Amino acid sequence: MLSAFANAFRTPDLRRKLLFVLGIIVIFRLGSQLPAPGVNYANVNTCIGVVKGQGLYSLVNLFSGGALLKLSIFALGIMPYITASIILQLLVVVIPRLEALKNEGQAGNAKIQQYTRYLTLGLAVLQATGIVALARSGTLLQGCKDAQGNALPLLHRQDSTVTFLVMVATMTAGTAVIMWLGELITDRGIGNGMSILIFTQVVATFPGAMWGIKQARGWTMFSIVVLVGLVIVAAVIFIEQAQRRIPVQYARRMVGRRMLGGSSTYIPIKVNQAGVIPVIFASSLLYLPAMAAQFNSNGGGWVDWINRYLVRGDHPLYMLAFSLLLIFFTYFYVSITFDPVEVADNMKKYGGFIPGIRAGRPTEEYLRYVLNRLTFPGSLYLCVIALIPMVAVAMVNASQNFPLGGTSILIIVGVALDTVKQIESQLQQHNYEGFLR
Repeated sequence: MLSAFANAFRTPDLRRKLLFVLGIIVIFRLGSQLPAPGVNYANVNTCIGVVKGQGLYSLVNLFSGGALLKLSIFALGIMPYITASIILQLLVVVIPRLEALKNEGQAGNAKIQQYTRYLTLGLAVLQATGIVALARSGTLLQGCKDAQGNALPLLHRQDSTVTFLVMVATMTAGTAVIMWLGELITDRGIGNGMSILIFTQVVATFPGAMWGIKQARGWTMFSIVVLVGLVIVAAVIFIEQAQRRIPVQYARRMVGRRMLGGSSTYIPIKVNQAGVIPVIFASSLLYLPAMAAQFNSNGGGWVDWINRYLVRGDHPLYMLAFSLLLIFFTYFYVSITFDPVEVADNMKKYGGFIPGIRAGRPTEEYLRYVLNRLTFPGSLYLCVIALIPMVAVAMVNASQNFPLGGTSILIIVGVALDTVKQIESQLQQHNYEGFLR
């Protein structure tokens, strides 16, 4: 990996792209630190340490790189875009019009991407309204009080409607800027822009979390966490690279005056075919009841039950619900992203077949059988990785922000591997000498 980056900086074209990406990342992180208009930054900084361990904010704060609790202009982070993308992917399967657009190729995908942008802005308005309303009512950062026992005000003018609207508009505009920055990276840089921005936000929380562990538990626990983290990263890389290769052969056929086919290839099916999407799905779904309970400040039977069982990530019931949702969403997402019927039809259309398996329906059944056999261990793998920080909190009480595990490691490893592969592919193109030299 390090040699790939070193060689990339020696190539003028790749060096220019990498420096462009680094510049966008600097702008992105700068916006994550700038407070929105009307925020009482001193009180917010005082209150951040009180709520860092609350499971209610863990997911959204992770994808905002800590910007959510600071109420910055990029406080929403990449979360509205992730949610919009997930919703559009689900609607493509349900709505025939969107499915037809997807089948149209590049023009249809551009239209779906435009719908994703509109939905992202709509979700950003809703999320910004909810966050600012919680900050205005004093329930966003609970437990933070002054010497007299009163809740510290997070806004300079708590009851001002103008301040409320300006903050909502600023955070929504920040989400639009994040989308634009991600598309700039995709068009002019290297890798997927949104994935790199997510990677940046997740990595940004690591130094503070690791230093918090050192201050709370000392160098011994800090060293143990680092060693455990390295083992987890190695295991995640091993599983993420693991795949079942189904051999495919193509029969020879005459097209005009040319003989085509006769080649052999394979269909790669990864053990973790769904990636990190099921973790995001499950975390987002468990986040909704906690947010609903947060808005109901009067309390009650169902509110107390949610606060007791579905807010704290170290509770056994929360872990069980999270694991079941992970398994369900893994199967669900794999079923909508890998269609054995479509793959079998395409193979039959171009004269391909799996050795020992007849083309058509037998091929479809075989692919579905292999996919189901791989999806189950893949879902269990996601459960183990995602539950590592929760188990660490419950058993060791290491830190509520245990950094090395779960969604963060999956995102970091996945994006890093994909980016390095793209850099290596472009290096091969630049170093290819051709046949005439």
